[in-house]
Amino acid sequence: MALSARLEMRQSQTLVMSPQMQQAVKLLALSNLELETFIAQSLSANPLLEVGDTAAEPAAEPDAIAAEPSADGFGTGHDALDLEETWNGGGRDDGAWGSDSYAGGADAPAEPDARAASLPTLSEHLAAQIAGAAFDRREAQLAMAVIGELDEAGYLATPLDALAREHGVPVAEMERALKRVQSLDPPGIGARTLAECLALQARDADRYDPCMARLIDNLDLVARGEVERLKRLCEVDDEDLADMLAELRRYDPKPGCRFGGCGDEAIVPDVLVLPRGADWEVRLNEATLPRLVVNRPYYLELRNGCPGKAARRWLDEQLQEANWIIRALDQRQKTILKTAAAIIRHQAGFFRQGVAAMRPLTLREVAQDIAMHESTVSRVAANKYLSCPFGTFELRYFFSSGVAAEGDGEASSEAVKARIRALIAAEAPDAVLSDDALVAVLRTEGYDLARRTVAKYREALGLGSSVQRRRRHRLAGLA
Repeated sequence: MALSARLEMRQSQTLVMSPQMQQAVKLLALSNLELETFIAQSLSANPLLEVGDTAAEPAAEPDAIAAEPSADGFGTGHDALDLEETWNGGGRDDGAWGSDSYAGGADAPAEPDARAASLPTLSEHLAAQIAGAAFDRREAQLAMAVIGELDEAGYLATPLDALAREHGVPVAEMERALKRVQSLDPPGIGARTLAECLALQARDADRYDPCMARLIDNLDLVARGEVERLKRLCEVDDEDLADMLAELRRYDPKPGCRFGGCGDEAIVPDVLVLPRGADWEVRLNEATLPRLVVNRPYYLELRNGCPGKAARRWLDEQLQEANWIIRALDQRQKTILKTAAAIIRHQAGFFRQGVAAMRPLTLREVAQDIAMHESTVSRVAANKYLSCPFGTFELRYFFSSGVAAEGDGEASSEAVKARIRALIAAEAPDAVLSDDALVAVLRTEGYDLARRTVAKYREALGLGSSVQRRRRHRLAGLA
């Protein structure tokens, strides 16, 4: 077969994402708090960007949607960002200075729980005690080394031998430093395990006798509710065991979290949903986001003083980048609002009646509703939280699979989980519901579920089996 060369023409279509488009995709997946970091970096890197006066130019009116789905949908006029569209961001627009801004809400609610910032941290609290106690210089240095390794709950996760090697001292000396830290307030600080934390608090309360020591050494039996074994190990009767368990429950398993800087901080919602008559007002929580503007006078001043073409080219690139950032943030805002409003339309029952009225919902349904790609909706739902009268929920919470319900209908798996939680919370100590009993009750309420599905949902909720719950009721009765 002879080989020959020939010239052919072929036509094909490919989607090529520019660097700016890739950055826009990343921005869409960020939460408001993560976006703060991006904005701070942009302000630092680009001399033409600055924080504008939020009072000078009021933010756009928040959108409202009806409690019942409307015929024409929400925000069809919004220029939202769809990853399937070719968006040519970053172009220079010298004639549109009035719109070159990204407005943060001047009247947005303040960040929840701002009091935490005023609390002293655990390290500050402990250091103040060391400064006022009879520590010599070496003891104080080693104690501060231990304090520097404590986590937010007050536990020491670093092995003492590693800490001793790092500071060039014998392990025994580091052990003495740890004991000094453990003598500080609050009791239980500097523990390496939960058992040691509780033991330190029992010693502080002068309740650490041999019986309490054996109880603390067998916390696994306490968790499983094995009352008879605990009575034999501790050599106590029902009354004494009940008293010991009540004492144990008064102790704090995370003593460090009484202070500022602990990890259990309030979630800052990205989307706010507020009732307005029969409708819902939907807006972004922009309290943490500044209003960005391009400083046009500064740009003109710099351009007039540019010494050459290279400097002018660099300045124009900074202007282009600043315009692109503002447009990207604006498109991100509109896309999140558009997606959130679609979720509210589809889950109108939830916003009227709570989780029991949730319906199954997929990313594809919302994507089709707002004429966007499924991946766009997925990125919007990631790391975003919505605050409404029922509480604060991750946007992904509203997307759930369906289970067979009465007739030919379907119910949300989240609604079923909520019902299982409610049934278990209401059960009597002497009438604990087995998984089979839960199946029977749910079927009378219109949910057609298999036993293994109920067990899976129960475990996902962190609820123990009927045997474990029965033991827990017995322990609670003793206490």
